[in-house]
Amino acid sequence: MARGVYIHIPFCHQICNYCDFNKVYFKNQPVDEYIEAVGKEIEMAVRKTPEQFQDIETIFLGGGTPTALSAQQITRLLHLINTLLPTKQLVEFSSEANPDELSADKLEALIQGGVNRLSMGVQSFDQELLKKIGRTHSNEHVFDTIKLAKKVGFDNISIDLMYGLPGQSMEQWEDTLEKALELNLPHYSAYSLIVEPKTIFYIQYAKGKLNLPTEDLEADMYDLLMRRMEEKEKKQYEISNFAIDGHISTHNKIYWDNDEYAGFGAGAHGYILGNRYSNHGPIKKYIESINNNKLPIVHKHEVTIEEKYEEQMFLGLRKTQGVLFSEFKTKFGVSMDELYGKEITKLVSDNLLIRDEKGVRLSRQGRFVGNEIFQQFLLGE
Repeated sequence: MARGVYIHIPFCHQICNYCDFNKVYFKNQPVDEYIEAVGKEIEMAVRKTPEQFQDIETIFLGGGTPTALSAQQITRLLHLINTLLPTKQLVEFSSEANPDELSADKLEALIQGGVNRLSMGVQSFDQELLKKIGRTHSNEHVFDTIKLAKKVGFDNISIDLMYGLPGQSMEQWEDTLEKALELNLPHYSAYSLIVEPKTIFYIQYAKGKLNLPTEDLEADMYDLLMRRMEEKEKKQYEISNFAIDGHISTHNKIYWDNDEYAGFGAGAHGYILGNRYSNHGPIKKYIESINNNKLPIVHKHEVTIEEKYEEQMFLGLRKTQGVLFSEFKTKFGVSMDELYGKEITKLVSDNLLIRDEKGVRLSRQGRFVGNEIFQQFLLGE
C-alpha cells in the first residue's frame, strides 16, 4: 500500500548545470495539457487499484520546478490532486520551489491548495558559485521569499544546500552555512555534488574543465556541516538531512524506510505492489499514452526478495537511527544476522557501524564512506 505520492513537474525556466532529472525549458511547452494529463494518470491509477491510495500520508511535488508554473496553473494542478486523491489525512504536502519564482500569488495558490511544506533550492549563498552552477536567484531572493512565505502562512520551510562545488573553498562553504543557519529554519538538506551523466557539468568534467575540490576537502566540508548543524540544535536524522523535533521530511523517510509510493508525471518513478516502475520521460510520449487511456509506464521491475533485503539495509542505513532488528525480522521473516552477520561484525570492528540491542547504524566515521559501506550488503557481491 502506498504511503506517499510523488508528482513530477518537468518544467524549468533555467536548467542547472548539475541536474540530471527529467526536465525541459518551460517556453513553448504544452504545460496546461500536461497538467490535465497528470490528473488523468492519477484518475486511471486510483480507479485501477483504489486500495493502494486509501492511506497515503504524503504528497511531494518535485521537478523540474513546480513553481515554474503560474499561480493559475498551480491552482488547477492542486485542484486535480485534491479531487482525485484522499488528501484530508495527509501529514505532509510538500512542494519544491525556486527562491526567485515564489511570488505572493503562487504562495497563496500553494497554501490554499493544501501544500504545507516548502523545499527551496538555495544551494549556496555565494553569488559567483550560483552563476557557476546555473542558478539565477540572489541572496535577497532567498531572504525575501522566506519572509513572504512565513507571512502567507508557511512555517515548515526547508532549504537545500550543496558542497563540493567547482572551485568552492572551505571559506565559501562556511559562509553559506552561517547565512543558512541565521535563517533558523526547521529543516536543512545538504548534498555533495555528484557529477551525473547527461549534465553540463559532466561534459565539462569529461573535457577536464571542471575544477572540483579534493576528496579530503569535501570530507572536511561534510564534517563542518555536521558540527555546525549540531551546534544549532538541528538534529541529523539522515546522512544529508537535519531538522528540529517534529520537522523531519516524512515523504523522504518513506524512501529510506523502503516503503511503497506512487509516482505520477513524465519520468516519475514509483514502487507499488513490489514493483519498481518508471514513466515515459519525453512529455509528448507521456501525454500520448494518457490520451490513449494507457498508464504511461515504460519500465517495470518486480523486486526480488534479495533486492528487498539489500534495499532495506542501504536505504535504512542512511537514517541516523539505522536499521532495526525487529523491523527487519517482521518485514522479511528472517533475522538480519542470518543474512548479514559476517558483514556487520566486520564493519563494527572497523568502527564504521555501531551495533546495539535495537539494531545497526552508521558511526560518525561511517557517514563519510556511506556508499562503500552500503556495497557490503549486496548479496551478489
